[in-house]
Amino acid sequence: MESQDIKTTNPQDENIIENKELNIWEALIPVFALVAMLFYNVFYVYGDDALSGSNQFILLLGAAVAAIVGFKNKVSYKQMIEEVAENVKSTSGAILILLMVGALAGTWLISGIIPSMIYYGLQILNPTIFLAASVIICAIISIATGSSWTTSATVGIALVGIGNTLGISAGMTAGAVLSGAYFGDKMSPLSDTTNLAPTMAGGDLFSHIKYMSLTTVPTILVTLLAFIIIGFSIETTGSPDVSDKLTAIDAAFNISPWLFIVPVIVIFMIVKKTEPLIALLVGTLLAGVVAVIAQPEIVLNVAGADTLSFNSAYKGVMNAITVDSAVETTSAELNDLFTAGGMSGMLGTIWLIICAMVFGGVMDAIGALSRISKALLSLASSVFGLFASTVASCLALNVTASDQYLAIVVPGKMFKKAYEEKGLAPENLSRTLEDSGTVTSVLIPWNTCGAYQSGVLGVSVAEYFFFAIFNWLSPFMTLLFAAFNIKIKQLVKK
Repeated sequence: MESQDIKTTNPQDENIIENKELNIWEALIPVFALVAMLFYNVFYVYGDDALSGSNQFILLLGAAVAAIVGFKNKVSYKQMIEEVAENVKSTSGAILILLMVGALAGTWLISGIIPSMIYYGLQILNPTIFLAASVIICAIISIATGSSWTTSATVGIALVGIGNTLGISAGMTAGAVLSGAYFGDKMSPLSDTTNLAPTMAGGDLFSHIKYMSLTTVPTILVTLLAFIIIGFSIETTGSPDVSDKLTAIDAAFNISPWLFIVPVIVIFMIVKKTEPLIALLVGTLLAGVVAVIAQPEIVLNVAGADTLSFNSAYKGVMNAITVDSAVETTSAELNDLFTAGGMSGMLGTIWLIICAMVFGGVMDAIGALSRISKALLSLASSVFGLFASTVASCLALNVTASDQYLAIVVPGKMFKKAYEEKGLAPENLSRTLEDSGTVTSVLIPWNTCGAYQSGVLGVSVAEYFFFAIFNWLSPFMTLLFAAFNIKIKQLVKK
């Protein structure tokens, strides 16, 4: 039967379930079990493939452990399911945005918008400022694609090779590549982690990006300054040659600065506080129209048709919106960059969110999140202490669970109520999750990100660690803002 000691309070319009029969160690059992299972699943079995489904099921197993703890403490099955339903319902807006982000990525690829960003970005290389230019190029490409992994696996590899010919150490170039790639990944509305963080914290996408820029922009400026100083202090030989890549892009797409009209319109709508779904939908549809006008051959290829007609144009744009699409160039290194998964490419992240909501819902229903939040608040009596605890948890999850997504999901669910208790807006939590969870994953050799980037770039984590300035500086920046109470957003009372 349901315990009479379980009650619901309602601060900031969200149920917080308390269970006086549940002690802190019982509340932590599902967390410890989840971390242990994830560590084994990622580190010993699946590695990079863990997000294909096994990690999602591990989250469900964690929910099962939490349910057993709940049954022991007289929490009914019905109450757990109701809380899970509420949790999943709360992510409906974020899931729709994720789907629209996938659609946007597809049409921005076939319309030539993303290739144009890359084309113009590659032309800013200069031997003396090669490292700083590498940061900027990777930032531009990562913002355009929403993927640090794709950026490093394509342009990143090329830049490391160019750096070697200039006599610049691979560790330096890799650090510059990763600094720019992860800055772009954080700031791009196309990025899955950038969508995931506000979902876990209870905020919205564009508010998260705007608030995150307060710490992220100063961090990347310090990073650029550091690489400029390094660039002037080392000797380079020769000059970078990216002509083959520029030729490949130019041959595959009709490149033009006029294509940037679509991103400008979307940015304008965002600045004018247009609802994210509307802005993304407009950006998707406009890019679809531009694709038919500017890149008719690509639209035909995506549609699998021979002649351009209304039906073939419709099918080409619709395929780019919904399923995998790719544009081949004469450069094998660029081909992976010019691929998009459409809406279907976002289903893995949506799957992860739903399973995380199941785990969080059961934890909430049994009173575990409330108990953990109270314990954290008692330990972290100050706002800085709460931020520091969040950073430490994200780092610990990156080390133990070996996955950046889980370093966002688990602390996000655990700390959400603690931030609310402190009267802090969800943007504080989502920003801290990204400043410490997303970017530091690449600094850990056995983390999926560290292993991937090291393998792709051919540079060990130890070699690039110091030069991945943006990545290790980000958590310190977010703690600096918290310590001096700079731009700490408060909850708006309704």
